[in-house]
Amino acid sequence: MINFAESRPIKTIVYTSFALVAFAANSLLNRMAFAEDSIDAASFSIIRLASGAAVLLLIVKFSRRQSPLKSGGNWLSAAMLFLYTATFSFAYVTLSVGTGALILFAAVQLTMILTALWQGEHLRILGWLGLSLAFLGLTYLVIPGLSSPTLMGFMLMATAGFAWGVYTLRGRGTRNPLADTAGNFIRALPFAAGLGLFALQGGQVSATGIWLAVLSGAFASGVGYTVWYAALKGLTTTQAASIQLMVPVLASLAGIVFLSEALTLRLALSTVMILGGVGLAVAGHMDGSRSR
Repeated sequence: MINFAESRPIKTIVYTSFALVAFAANSLLNRMAFAEDSIDAASFSIIRLASGAAVLLLIVKFSRRQSPLKSGGNWLSAAMLFLYTATFSFAYVTLSVGTGALILFAAVQLTMILTALWQGEHLRILGWLGLSLAFLGLTYLVIPGLSSPTLMGFMLMATAGFAWGVYTLRGRGTRNPLADTAGNFIRALPFAAGLGLFALQGGQVSATGIWLAVLSGAFASGVGYTVWYAALKGLTTTQAASIQLMVPVLASLAGIVFLSEALTLRLALSTVMILGGVGLAVAGHMDGSRSR
């Protein structure tokens, strides 16, 4: 019989794999909805937040915890969650799955690393080389050309990455991440109601679009975030940061398989530069933190 101590690494692997697939699925589901014009970005964002809140409420209820509005979350984090969700969807109106995931991931990691530097942490030479390489990769990605992303798409996704980075930083050290996440999703709904004005003016909603938005909110967001928190219990900070390098790769592969997106030379080279640079920066940041 396998005891808990022996099975915990296996659980961590399973939880981590599921979470990474869920994160990549968010990019795929958003792009699928807009590539087929089955729903507008505002409506998608609203349904995603509402379905995510509903699933998280159920999870909190069955875990026999207190109401998330009373025990977790706060309005600033909820605002960051809403900003991330809305700009993420609007960005995918024009971006490919892989390009969007790459910009998002780079913006999240760079936001967190630069915040750490601003707060007084230090990078070693390896970290600075990584940051420089990542910025060069982003610059190369957005240089005007036939395969470069639109400037608006890039700015929207970079904003989404910044918002998610801030949301993540604010959630560090939380004692009840599940209740906090549920509370933040619920608090984000009034912001989503304001976004509904755009949906009323020029919205388009089909059954396919609704299902894609529900899958994004309930499965890829609600369940995905819950499983990720479970996985974090068996991962070090360095492992958690580094393993997320897989998300843009998985998203790119999903875009190629399910939407027949092309893997351009520009995207391939910028992916290597950005992910390699962020990986070096994360390693340099962790190393510098330990040396203090």
